[in-house]
Amino acid sequence: MEPPEEASGNPTEQAAICFKAFMLKNSPKSNLNLYDHLVRVLCKVMDERPDNAVDVVEDLSWEVKRAGLRDKQSTLRDMPPIPAVQLLAEQQKTLFVRGAGDEAEPEEELVETPLPNLAEQSFYLEQAGVGLGREEMQRIHLALKQLVDSQPLQTCRFWGKILGTQGNYLVAEVDFREGEEEEEDGPQEEGGDDEENEGGARDEDEEEAAEAIDPLPESTYKPPPAVPKEENHTGVNKFTYFVCREPGLPWVRLPPVTPAQITGARQIRRFFTGDLDTPVVSYPPFPGNESNYLRAQITRISSGTQVSPLGFYQFGEEEGEEEEETVRDSFEENPEFEGIPVTEMVESMSNWVHHIQHILQQGRCVWVNLAEKPEDDLEEEGDEEEKEEEPDEPEPEVGPPLLTPLSEDAEINNTPPWSAKMSSTLIPQFAIAVLRSNLWPGAYAYATGKKFENIYIGWGMKFAGDGYTPPVPPAPQREYPSGEEITEAVDPSLEEEQALKAALEEQRAAEEEAEDLEGDEEEEEDDY
Repeated sequence: MEPPEEASGNPTEQAAICFKAFMLKNSPKSNLNLYDHLVRVLCKVMDERPDNAVDVVEDLSWEVKRAGLRDKQSTLRDMPPIPAVQLLAEQQKTLFVRGAGDEAEPEEELVETPLPNLAEQSFYLEQAGVGLGREEMQRIHLALKQLVDSQPLQTCRFWGKILGTQGNYLVAEVDFREGEEEEEDGPQEEGGDDEENEGGARDEDEEEAAEAIDPLPESTYKPPPAVPKEENHTGVNKFTYFVCREPGLPWVRLPPVTPAQITGARQIRRFFTGDLDTPVVSYPPFPGNESNYLRAQITRISSGTQVSPLGFYQFGEEEGEEEEETVRDSFEENPEFEGIPVTEMVESMSNWVHHIQHILQQGRCVWVNLAEKPEDDLEEEGDEEEKEEEPDEPEPEVGPPLLTPLSEDAEINNTPPWSAKMSSTLIPQFAIAVLRSNLWPGAYAYATGKKFENIYIGWGMKFAGDGYTPPVPPAPQREYPSGEEITEAVDPSLEEEQALKAALEEQRAAEEEAEDLEGDEEEEEDDY
């Protein structure tokens, strides 16, 4: 709708429109305009309603202008970025806040919990010269409490800390209560929709037609069967592991480990990045990402470094009655264990034992015969199998049993697998026994009386021996002595070649004359 002609021709309105356009013009310095500024100042006056508004209008104008410039421009002062320490503190703030029901009853706090006593462990680790500091251990203790409160756990233990190039991993070793563990996502079913099956049938028909014209040679190679993984709560998957980058961040559950991943982890050496989704680029290729590689390394470290004092654990009576061929995979605490003196724990490795099963070359703790075929395959083969000679069954691989003393551990690259010491030789009455692994740098264990604990703080890589030093090159050979026989002669000129040729011809003619004279003299002698 167009304005009326009278209004459009009113000089007062035209002047007002022109003045408003002048007020809406932005300043080249602050990028603000007078109209919007006056509107904000009047709004501030109406909101605050000061008694002496006319006296403080200049101050109100300055406050409004400064508030607008604070977030949008940097003409007055720069807004410093939020430091990473402050962001981490905000994330860890939830660790120090109680949950629902702020004031819990004393009876509820005394209920038995799987939460470990990290304060006591930190006290002993500090004596051993190992640990993460009291402040960080306290935050980790609160983070483990969050994990225990959110998951139905039977046991929980702070496994250690694995360092990375961009971030670190705090590892918690847990065991769920029976029947309350979350079910894992099963493998996706092979095969596709009906359309894909029909497409596959068409491809097979085309291949058969092509083979009828020019049959291709068929490969007789059969890939070796895959080693099946061990079920949960058994073997390498006996425990479940949760990791987080910093206390206060959410805990992430690591997937179960497979024999192929353990075998692949043994063949590569790689630093962790701190991101579980990072692909593992290596040769030979590793079957999985960094979360799988982390899980495999945790299993290998636990199998080789989790130790306890001799006699702390014992096998149950039922297992003792079983046949010798069966592999013992469980034990129980010995209530009659009284502890071993610290001096004996340091002097002899026979007083320490492994309480985690050994990992075989297959990547499992229990050997499985891959040569055995299921009954269905045996029935289908029938007579063909009878004609062929049955291959020899492979010998089952047997590793050291549970609770094997550390004195039986083998050396690698002339390096003793363990080093033991006392935490203090000045006050041996209150010292503790400290054990350090030389094959997995960063793995430690301590024992005092009836208490012991294991921890790992390192880069997650095994000791590979000293670095390669190339041999010193041999001494340089002497120069061959120069002489007339080996000295290279200068190429002669044409005149020299002709003179040499003439000299050789004269020499040959003289030799022929001498031979003729000798022949004549011999004939004369024969005549006499």
